[in-house]
Amino acid sequence: MNILGISAYYHDSATALVRDGQILAAVQEERFTRKKHDARFPINGIEYCLSTAQIDLKHLDYIVFYEKPLITFERLLETYIAYAPQGFRSFIAAMSVWLQEKLYLKTVLKKQLAKLGNCKTKDLPPLLFAEHHQSHAASAFFPSPFQNAAVLCLDAVGEWATTSLWLGEGNQLTPIWEIDFPHSLGMLYSAFTYYTGFRVNSGEYKLMGLAPYGEPKYVDVILNNLLDLKSDGTFRLNMDYFNYATGLTMTNSKFDRLLGSPPRKPESKITQREMDIAASIQKVTEEVVLRLSRTARKDTGSDNLCLAGGVALNCVANGRILREGEFKDIWIQPAAGDAGGALGAALATWYQYLDNPRQVSGSDAMQGSYLGPHFKDEEIRQYLDDVRANYQHLDDEQLMPQLAEILAKGNVVGWFQGRMEFGPRALGGRSIIGDPRNVKMQSVMNLKIKYRESFRPFAPSVLAERVSDYFAIDRASPYMLLVAPVQKELHLSMTEEQQQLFGIEKLNVPRSQIPAITHVDYSARIQTVHPKTNPRYYELIRQFEAKTGCGILVNTSFNVRGEPIVCTPEDAYRCFMRTEMDYLVLENYLLAKSEQPQWQKDESWKQEFELD
Repeated sequence: MNILGISAYYHDSATALVRDGQILAAVQEERFTRKKHDARFPINGIEYCLSTAQIDLKHLDYIVFYEKPLITFERLLETYIAYAPQGFRSFIAAMSVWLQEKLYLKTVLKKQLAKLGNCKTKDLPPLLFAEHHQSHAASAFFPSPFQNAAVLCLDAVGEWATTSLWLGEGNQLTPIWEIDFPHSLGMLYSAFTYYTGFRVNSGEYKLMGLAPYGEPKYVDVILNNLLDLKSDGTFRLNMDYFNYATGLTMTNSKFDRLLGSPPRKPESKITQREMDIAASIQKVTEEVVLRLSRTARKDTGSDNLCLAGGVALNCVANGRILREGEFKDIWIQPAAGDAGGALGAALATWYQYLDNPRQVSGSDAMQGSYLGPHFKDEEIRQYLDDVRANYQHLDDEQLMPQLAEILAKGNVVGWFQGRMEFGPRALGGRSIIGDPRNVKMQSVMNLKIKYRESFRPFAPSVLAERVSDYFAIDRASPYMLLVAPVQKELHLSMTEEQQQLFGIEKLNVPRSQIPAITHVDYSARIQTVHPKTNPRYYELIRQFEAKTGCGILVNTSFNVRGEPIVCTPEDAYRCFMRTEMDYLVLENYLLAKSEQPQWQKDESWKQEFELD
């Protein structure tokens, strides 16, 4: 039985295909269209999933959408009525979109699918609609390694729910309680993302990365004015300070007066004040999530926790749950945001709607999240010949030691192999990699490769069996969703002068023997690499360890600022040629920048994405 899950029309459109409970393929539409967070109908993703399964649309048994638009419309109407006459301009803007398209989403979807399948709408498979947080919960629990778990979903908003707790048992999810809009931890964090001058729905990572440079001076301001936080983690927001319920911005003038100034203009200088604000909202978020996790343990009685929703991508908060919470183990859906809803909707259909049994094997079912396209040797060769690229073709026995030597010399390498990752993290399928021991690697990658803010940290990819040698963590973290401290014996002592530095001045002070992946608070966002799920990446790190004694590589996503992660060999070569990467690996093809033909430079993309 083939079930296709779809998320679309809000942000991060995605598609997933499940056959008899097994995940065959999952991908975000942005990777094909090259438009970051693309919300359009995922025609390319559907075609990819069908191709991977070697079926046509008519062979699908069910198509399921990840939320129920009519309930969302109800929430919008009730919210505008509650705040009337405020928000009239926003109401008109929203209603024009809904009355033209979203209110008739079932019809729109059927027309799009019929066009794609070259058939009539009456000949389509049954079209189902899951609830938004049900899709999140299903994406978190059903692929997890647990037979029984508390499932906590935290995001901006679904239909009504912004935070929900479920009990996962076998093939069923039972809702326990929820917090409804407008009281939303995701919206609160996004409000501060907006206020500090970053883009909502994409800049939250920046806010989290900026936090360690600041001091949490505004925690009391937030807790005394913006957030009524209870001991069990439940909360209510003071909507007098926010504009997102009915307005065109996240915060309002009263919020500005509370914090002392208007929002920072995008691309303007980041000051110590923004760093302190980031530190404050991050600390508050961690406290809310930690309290909620303790309540989840109490209310479900389960020893295991699963997480999904956009807030579950806050890996600093996840790390605190692991270290300070009351669960024996936690598992986080790698595509925790709306993209993962496509997968959750398909899995909810298979297990809950159709009541199929679920078997747990002791490891998760995400296959390392390598669920996207891969490319054959002849496809890569054909493209490289078409652009007259100079390359070597090497088998792995030749390539891996040579690449370890290249990395040890301080070169930055584009690494493209296997199936593309599903979710926002590059996990060794579409990555840019480097030497973590190099004190200049972070600034070089940020400013010359990624073209992004210098303060943003990079993650370590570490051999799974060596993780505890470098970091204070005792378990796998394959999806880069847990932050843990660097082991103290690897710390470097600081001079008295260095200890007095504050803010962005901290950036250039090496903190450990692996400085390129050690954040200013001595933490790191960890990816453990396993031979079962990514044998080639594992072997590369093993060869690097044999060469240098270090079982870690710097890993960041293979893209530049404002662009999605690369999907095809063409995407990878284009990114390689217009940045200052030194080498590119496309499966078994090795390319040196110095040996490539002249590239026709086009800098217009920088302006296009400069406000991302």
